Amino acid sequence: MGETAMHIGVIGAGAWGTALAIAMTGAGHHVTLWAREAELARDMAERRENALYLPGIPLPDAITPTNERGDLAADIVLLVAPAQATRQVMTDFARHLAPATPLIICAKGIERDSGKFLTEVVRETADHARPYVLSGPSFAREVAMGKPAAVTLAGDDIAPTRALARRLAHPALRIYSSDDPLGAQIGGAMKNVLAIACGIVAGRGFGESARAALLTRAFAELHRFGIALGAKPETLNGLSGLGDLLLTATSEQSRNYSLGVALGQGRALADILGERSAVTEGVHSAQIAMRLAERHGIDMPICAAVAAVVSGVASVDEQIARLLNRPLKDETG
Repeated sequence: MGETAMHIGVIGAGAWGTALAIAMTGAGHHVTLWAREAELARDMAERRENALYLPGIPLPDAITPTNERGDLAADIVLLVAPAQATRQVMTDFARHLAPATPLIICAKGIERDSGKFLTEVVRETADHARPYVLSGPSFAREVAMGKPAAVTLAGDDIAPTRALARRLAHPALRIYSSDDPLGAQIGGAMKNVLAIACGIVAGRGFGESARAALLTRAFAELHRFGIALGAKPETLNGLSGLGDLLLTATSEQSRNYSLGVALGQGRALADILGERSAVTEGVHSAQIAMRLAERHGIDMPICAAVAAVVSGVASVDEQIARLLNRPLKDETG
């Protein structure tokens, strides 16, 4: 904080990309915010507001909206495109990034077709960039309004990660550093799937006791999955693991939790998704997470239930009955 202003590029002008752009100006930086739709970029420039994805929040003068990829030749680039669009977006942007540009992945998910985490996708599409992961409990509107939040910035090498975190943080956005990008990505992806399950419990009206029990067992699954894939326990127990799960699985501001609530109330998945302009990543991550779990021999009954529901293989009632009739065992199992 308090260092020389830098040029920050933000790829993706959805709610989270716009909120991060605003937050970066709070750290004293100049920001170029890229929107896929030229009309949205023009509208933001004229109205100084992202009326489509973050209405009512003014854009600071230090933000320049654009639809031109060449404008993203910045000191640091935040990649805030949806997880399933990361490969195509980075293929399009790679030639505009200077060698060794810090590229901070801000989406939370696993590539559906390949089962790869987004750092792997970035290395395959822009191997001259330096990938980092930003993750943690943070709602876009609250961050954009300057309400306090804390997140994790993870990179392979802790020293430059710490330095980068200091450059981007400010009092309302605390950024803790980590050398476990895999763990940060696992927490960010899995909490979306598990939040759908917690929403279903709320939508069914099962009560707070049931939701607390499910949330506890959901964290056990996230932790079990992360350890099996090589994540560090402290990462899974921290902001990008437990912290993000607690936020996402308890508030209807969360797209994944609110989708689960609607499913629990008996609504059809296609109808819920048809009403939304933003991506609900947990729907995409559920089945690939289960493929990874099966490959590594990890027991994940809650994730399996969500995957079955969102893929149309089973109904909500069938999966609830399956979970409630599982054999009892020691809590540490």
